[in-house]
Amino acid sequence: MAEKKKKGVRLEHISKIYQDPKTHVDFYAVNDVSLDIAPGSFITLLGPSGCGKTTTLRMIAGFESPDAGEIYLGGEPINALTPNKRDTAMVFQSYALFPHYNVFDNVAYGLKLRKVPKDEIQKRVSDILKLVELGGMEARMTNQLSGGQQQRVALARALVVEPGVLLFDEPLSNLDAKLRVQMRTEIRRIQQILGITAIYVTHDQSEAMSISDQIILMRQGVVAQMGTPTEIYYHPNSEFVADFIGECNFLEGVVEGKKDGFQVNVDGHLVDCATGRDTAAGEKCKVVVRPEAITIADTGLLPCKVELSCFMGSYQNYHVRVGNTLVKIADNCPVNKKVYNVGDSAFISFDRACAHLL
Repeated sequence: MAEKKKKGVRLEHISKIYQDPKTHVDFYAVNDVSLDIAPGSFITLLGPSGCGKTTTLRMIAGFESPDAGEIYLGGEPINALTPNKRDTAMVFQSYALFPHYNVFDNVAYGLKLRKVPKDEIQKRVSDILKLVELGGMEARMTNQLSGGQQQRVALARALVVEPGVLLFDEPLSNLDAKLRVQMRTEIRRIQQILGITAIYVTHDQSEAMSISDQIILMRQGVVAQMGTPTEIYYHPNSEFVADFIGECNFLEGVVEGKKDGFQVNVDGHLVDCATGRDTAAGEKCKVVVRPEAITIADTGLLPCKVELSCFMGSYQNYHVRVGNTLVKIADNCPVNKKVYNVGDSAFISFDRACAHLL
């Protein structure tokens, strides 16, 4: 299935305009977005509410029409095709299962619409239910299933029609936290087994980090940054991206020089950054450092004053003041380390490879 059906998706200058119901003013839900999604990759559209991620997904599915631009699926323009004529399948947030059908009939529904022979339906449904670990549950009614099992049925129903591209609209938001983690791992496992192209919408950054080959972070209808989870986490291109993906510290400084990275003056102390945007000496900047990349000790790079010290089990959570800036530290495995208390003076340090200049 996978090799035959693997398809990429290309968006060329896609825009979607809506009208605000209160002010009657037009606004761009999606504004001139171009993307090239490789066949067989797992891509996540991530961002806050109203950033355009769901609208982009719905345009790929055919539930919304772009006001400008063209969408290609496997090289074929699909703007004019209705959703059922596109080689896509959608897994919805609400599961959208038929309550009066059993598991088998829910999963077989799309195949019956396509007039697939009965014996082939039987085999394909049986195979896909095994893949989503629901083998033997064909006769169960969907209202007898847990939320996680219902989500597996919805996933099986989308997969059984062997789409070129699988689309997910916040599929795990109705599940509890532990089940969400389990199901996202399951979705990624199945996607990798089948090699299918998947486009996934979420506002949960840890979900996006854990399952994606590439993350497309959107803001106000445009793409803020596209890259691997590692690139976006360690090399954000803006303060918005850095702040949206995980916790972040921003140390204000002035660029002193550029040699094998950047040298930055932070409160009269010289700090080394391995990566960052192109800047000139004398320019104001911000140094981005993640809490887990910072250590606290009696000596170090920048002097600080402890304002919060809290044991969290796997790490000691510190808030310290460096000059006028509050810095968060996640000091991992504190069991054999000196623990600093509120009011203590100390120093923070971090490796230059963990410091990124904005």
